[in-house]
Formats: sequence, structure tokens, C-alpha cells
Amino acid sequence: MAERERLLAALKTVLKERGWRYADLARALGLSEPTVKRLLSNGRIDLERLERICAVLDLDFFELARRARGARDETRHLSPKQEAELARSPRLMTVFHLLCQGWRTDAIRAGFGLSTPELTRLLARLDRLALAELLPGDKVRLRVPRDFSWRDDGPVRARYLGAASREFLLDGFQSSDALLALDIRELGAASLAVLRRKLERLQAEFKEAAELDLSLPSSKRRSVGLLLATRPWVYSLIETLRNEYADERDAPTHGRGGRRSRVTTR
Repeated sequence: MAERERLLAALKTVLKERGWRYADLARALGLSEPTVKRLLSNGRIDLERLERICAVLDLDFFELARRARGARDETRHLSPKQEAELARSPRLMTVFHLLCQGWRTDAIRAGFGLSTPELTRLLARLDRLALAELLPGDKVRLRVPRDFSWRDDGPVRARYLGAASREFLLDGFQSSDALLALDIRELGAASLAVLRRKLERLQAEFKEAAELDLSLPSSKRRSVGLLLATRPWVYSLIETLRNEYADERDAPTHGRGGRRSRVTTR
């Protein structure tokens, strides 16, 4: 399949995922529906028009190209057993995390003060779990893709995510490399969906940058945390307005002389 055909196939997949019909795309582009159908069927579409389609879909060309290459597969997870073992042992989890970040075993041993027998035992456990292959000289080859994701309802998130998020936010975020932003706005469903896609794209770019920097020695890299979060939420401060209004509304009214007025019903 030619590259242009792959791009168009990926574009059609995006349209289907987002519930867009050819008529919807035609309206957004100011074209007729038959013209859009022709463009997406015969492959005769220039780069400028393809970029315009990406713009109306809020889809950058890089992401479309990744889809066309088949780089964006279904989210890959570790097995439940693998996650359970990592959640059970923080030391095993730490060694596995460092290996995924491109650390050499000798650097892990020196950097964290592990004895050779202890590190070998941890690497052997990773080998038995089919997470890494233990080679002679305590060298290791990962047996899982580096871009895997933890299961949303899995044991690793259950044990580590909450504590890690709280620890992450304890910092004052005053350094030049730090950024903390919290904003509260009201969004419609369509805008919220766009925002979520952008956050997911940022997470993918974060992982890709880390993948590129694996070629650097560990001494030239630093651990960086990226916390992305969005959810329907009303800040508790807002609720105080409703509560105070309710208190005032329910407070007894008083007549002259400070006496409570009497209401008589018949």
C-alpha cells in the first residue's frame, strides 16, 4: 500500500472513531459531500488539503502519520500476574522501572548501593516473569515494549498511583524546570473531548522524547514526572456559596423587637 493510501486509510479510521460522516467533513471544509468522497477514495489529495482536514479534526499531521505507519496500536499492557508481582515488591518494581528507562545494571548497582547477589536475584525474578531476559554478566534485555501502559484497574495503579501523585504535588514547584497549573472552566462535551485528545497526545510525545533520549548516558538524563489529570469537578469553595445561601434562606425571620414573626395557616 502506498504511503498516501495509508494516510487516507488512517484518516478514515479517525473519522469513524469520532463519529464524523463525509457530510460533516464536507460542511467543515466548505466542500460538497461528493467532492470529499472523491478525495478520500481516489487518493488524489494534496498536502495542503490534507493538512486542512487535520486542522478541522484537531489532529496534527504527526499523529496521522504515526497511525498510517501502524505505530499506534492498541494500548499494550503487562499481564495481570506480572503487574501483581511488581505491585507486591517495591524493590523489584524499582529495578524494572530503571531498566525501562535505559539504565544499565552496573549503573543500578552503583547508584543504589545494591550488592551483586541481590541485584542478580531481582533480575532473575524479572526473567521468570518474562519481563526481562537475564544474560551472562548480569546484562539484561527487556522482553516487553517500553511504551506499555499500566492497567487502569490493575494492582500497580492501586498500590502506587495515589501515593506517587500525592508525593509529586507536595513540592512547591518553584524551580525553573517545574510547572504547575490549575484552572477551572466550564466546557461542553465536544471541547472536553478535544482537550482529552490533546492531553493524550502530550503524554505520547512525552514517552517519545524519553525513547529518543535513551541513547544518552544515565548521568546526562534526569527523572521528570508528568502528571496529567482532568475530570468533571466543582471546587469545594464554590459549594460554600450554595451552603451560605441555604443557611440565610433557612434562618428564622424576626419581626419588630427581635421577635420571630408568627405565621398562621388555616
